[in-house]
Amino acid sequence: MNSKNVAFKAAQREPAEVVYAQELEKLKGMDHGPVPPGWQMSPRAVEKFVRGDEKLGIERKFVADRAMVVRIIISLCTSRGCLLVGEPGTAKSWLSELLSAAISGSSTLALQGGAVSQVGQLLYSWNESVLNNEGPCLRALVPSPLLRGMMEGRMVRFEEIARCPQALQDALLSVLSDRVVVIPELAGEEGVVLAREGFNVIATSNSVDEGVHRMSAALKRRMDFEEIRPIRNLADEMDVVLREVRKANARAGVNVDLDESVVEILVTMFHELRNGQTLDGRSTDRLAGSALSTAEAVSVAHAASLNAWYYGGGSMTVELLMHHVIGSALKDQPEDRRRLRHYFETAIAPRRGGNWQQAWALRSLIH
Repeated sequence: MNSKNVAFKAAQREPAEVVYAQELEKLKGMDHGPVPPGWQMSPRAVEKFVRGDEKLGIERKFVADRAMVVRIIISLCTSRGCLLVGEPGTAKSWLSELLSAAISGSSTLALQGGAVSQVGQLLYSWNESVLNNEGPCLRALVPSPLLRGMMEGRMVRFEEIARCPQALQDALLSVLSDRVVVIPELAGEEGVVLAREGFNVIATSNSVDEGVHRMSAALKRRMDFEEIRPIRNLADEMDVVLREVRKANARAGVNVDLDESVVEILVTMFHELRNGQTLDGRSTDRLAGSALSTAEAVSVAHAASLNAWYYGGGSMTVELLMHHVIGSALKDQPEDRRRLRHYFETAIAPRRGGNWQQAWALRSLIH
């Protein structure tokens, strides 16, 4: 076990480069394609890591059209950044983590836009103790993840970039355009940081955030935009939810009988309520206060698993599941309660099958 694995051994959630270390080594070992400067593998190998390759034993980690994934990978080969925009819960952050892990071997250089309020958080700050004793020098410099990415030639993830103040967004312009940061406190060459090969920025933002529409126009011109949409195919969504719930249960030490037919109730309800259309093509109400994303479905199924493990004898039932579905679907929009009742009456009531009838019988949970 290498030092990186040791560092994350007790973590509740390990980064992608640790979880999939064997896959990354396998892909690097058999990669014969051209590798962009500063990358650890070719774009084709990066694509296989993200989308999976059954013949090679590489797990599919992200469900999306191949053309879109290829566009994103190629955009990161250029000197432009890439912005992943989409509804909450569409796994934008997960995709950026996977790409960073495959390209740079590390996904932990990350900034949170909502937490960045001053230049020191965006670029650099100072170790006050060293600064007081030695004055401005490289030893006193505390680089931000963005500056470290430039120095080390690695991908930097910028989460929720639209929540970062516009004045600080503009501070990114010289980074993305000229690939340089000037540190005026340091004299001579020490005060000029030039980005090394392999550096780029992959940012994310929720399309529902007002800040997306108010982003700096100059910054928008320096980034390729790619919309990440919810999973369209129910079977693909089922596959993702089951796989991720099993992983979450294993991490929690939970050995629950995960009845796929029960989980299908959850995924179908989320799929239909999110799209405003039932599987047979009939219109239905969308809920305004909930994203009902695939990520949310994973969280609900995991919570129901924990409930089954600690309170329900180890078997997930429709009743246990529905308590958590209602808690997830009904948040802060009063009208959503009416919409959910209407969905039960028009979409769930007519359905045959024991699980659907059990779900219908639990409609009283929607107070």
